[in-house]
Amino acid sequence: MADIALQRKNMVESQIRPSDVTDRRVTAAMSAIPREAFVPSSLAKLAYSDEALHVGPDAVMLPPTVLARLVQLADIDPADSVLVIGGYAGYAAAIVAQIAKSVVALLPDRETATSVTDACRSVSVDNVTAVAGALSEGWKAQSPYDVIIVEGGVEAIPDAVKAQLSDGGRLVAIEVERGLGHAFLLQKTGEFFVRRDAFQTAAPLLTGFESAKPAFVF
Repeated sequence: MADIALQRKNMVESQIRPSDVTDRRVTAAMSAIPREAFVPSSLAKLAYSDEALHVGPDAVMLPPTVLARLVQLADIDPADSVLVIGGYAGYAAAIVAQIAKSVVALLPDRETATSVTDACRSVSVDNVTAVAGALSEGWKAQSPYDVIIVEGGVEAIPDAVKAQLSDGGRLVAIEVERGLGHAFLLQKTGEFFVRRDAFQTAAPLLTGFESAKPAFVF
């Protein structure tokens, strides 16, 4: 246990802080939540490596530094309600839950949602609700959200997801194109959305977040 705690401390001090993560709420959350509780036992030894982890078919956990920077970019307030889309292992939702009032974790199937619920309970996180549904549809039942975090790559944000932001709400995601990507912030003001690009990174493309491809015309 002491060795695991040291690995978690080293992750924060040697990976997170040097990556321009200055929000102490984010570093405190990542210091408190055991990442190994959210990965398959076969990957436990890699829990604190700064790399993407394949936790299931087409399911990837973002590296800790990328997740930390995304959460910081979202600028979450303690009273905020947050929707985390993707985040298959539930770690992102558990981190956000240390900062926000409530978190809905949207997973692609019931089995994964149950696994996330169990993982959160195992580390005494009780303000995360894991639900199952199409990621590209968001989760309208508990909308609007102050913050939406898309843990994965996107080519476009579906209108159904953007519609679930509250006025003044923020959405963060990673846009990917030809294998390259960058994180961005989308803020809703009335009927308009203002975009700000943030940092370069990469992430696997989430199903349902592809851009509409024009039909080939002969």
